[in-house]
Amino acid sequence: MPTILQTMTVAARDRARMAEVSAVIARFGLESLLARLGLGGEEHEDADLPTRTRRALEALGPTYVKLGQILATRRDLLPDEWIAAFEQLQSDAPRLPFEELRPAVEAALGEPPETAFARFDTQPLAAASIAQVHRAVLHDGTEVAVKIRRPGIRPRMEADLRLLRHLAALAEARSAGVRRMMPGAMIEQLGREILDELDFTNEGRNADLLRADLAPLERVVVPRIDWAHTSEGVLVMDFVAGVPPRDPSLLREKGIDPASIADLGAQLVLEMVLVNGRFHADPHPGNLLCLPPSAPGEGDRLALLDLGSVGFVSPRRQHEFLTFILSLRGNDPGGVADMLGLWSQAGEVPRERLLTAAERLVARHGTGALVLNSMVADFFPLLRKEGLVLPPDLVLIFKAMVTMDGVLSGIAPDFDLSQALTALRGRLVASRLTRLASPDRLEAVLLELSRLSADAPGLMRAATARLEKAEEAKPETGQGQAIRYAGALVAGAVVVHALLGVVAGLL
Repeated sequence: MPTILQTMTVAARDRARMAEVSAVIARFGLESLLARLGLGGEEHEDADLPTRTRRALEALGPTYVKLGQILATRRDLLPDEWIAAFEQLQSDAPRLPFEELRPAVEAALGEPPETAFARFDTQPLAAASIAQVHRAVLHDGTEVAVKIRRPGIRPRMEADLRLLRHLAALAEARSAGVRRMMPGAMIEQLGREILDELDFTNEGRNADLLRADLAPLERVVVPRIDWAHTSEGVLVMDFVAGVPPRDPSLLREKGIDPASIADLGAQLVLEMVLVNGRFHADPHPGNLLCLPPSAPGEGDRLALLDLGSVGFVSPRRQHEFLTFILSLRGNDPGGVADMLGLWSQAGEVPRERLLTAAERLVARHGTGALVLNSMVADFFPLLRKEGLVLPPDLVLIFKAMVTMDGVLSGIAPDFDLSQALTALRGRLVASRLTRLASPDRLEAVLLELSRLSADAPGLMRAATARLEKAEEAKPETGQGQAIRYAGALVAGAVVVHALLGVVAGLL
């Protein structure tokens, strides 16, 4: 539990920001929320509390807005009225006059933008909570977008994170209900995302990595980074002109087929999550652009923008997620229940309850088109009812896939993600086999088998001696069976090691 000294230290360091936060809490009447979190005040029925909380988060700025956006994905923790309120979060981002940004830009570039570029537009193209974007042209004629971090944003957001970490620790210590929600882990996730997004070199590296990952999808565009002009506070990348995937009629006016974009988007999100293990964490329409074919006879294209937030999927989690979806679509409640039990971070849940929950999901979503938005609308409240809490990385996967699914369903109502998943099965299997057969992994297996075979004689002698001491008249004990099984494994390892040595000699 945080000590009084820790509280005083945080208050002394960030007292100005703490005063602002306290004033916003008072202005929007959030005392009841503090009471629910175990942070003081008196709890009472308050039907308007979710809406007022959302407005308070918007007033507090980008750190709190981003926290609310993370909470909007946690249907396993929060009731529908809170999710609906947080889904409406918007960050008020006024456009700053360029002269307020000029000192930071000139320091980052080492010269005025008017000389660093052949042309630089001081009128902002777009504005967001962390940065605003200007258009420019490089001296070689390439059109670029220049993303400039807002002055003073880093120390302010770092102060917010310190306050939130402390409040989360206090709430966890004082309320068992809050502790189940693991707010500390949520704030750590928020901190990682914010610090990554504040350093634009991370976004540049993400772009380079995703471009390499997605090379097999020739119709997917990831803007190239101009590293000569990019730094922590300024990002320069190719300018991409396209149409956001919001209105299917507008896409058709531009000569773009919405059904073609939906198919490509499905391939893209599955390739990122289930094949490459690296994915755009927030593929909403503002971060996607649809482009017509680059040449006659080629298909429509899809561009990925704003790559500051990228998620990662371990091979184990890829396997679990795919098993869950395939069990759901294969009418296998047992397989779905196995994954729910494996994922739960809130302790053991009786198998019967898991099966009941899984049977309901399979009954509703095991057949017909797979609409992730609809499935998740059932899935997360079911988890909340059964007391299941998902790992944060898994929530991020669901968020990315549900966001993309919603975008694609909006422009192509007949879109079915399960068809794209079926078409990708062969590639998924091939990618897993390739990973298993990688030289590094084979070398590790060979080294382990070599060690095991070297120890085999001693292990076999010890096992034999133990068995000889056992009374022959008695039935074989569990210990004897275990030793015999271990001996078989060792013998098998020796044989396999020998075979692998032969194969390695032939290659």
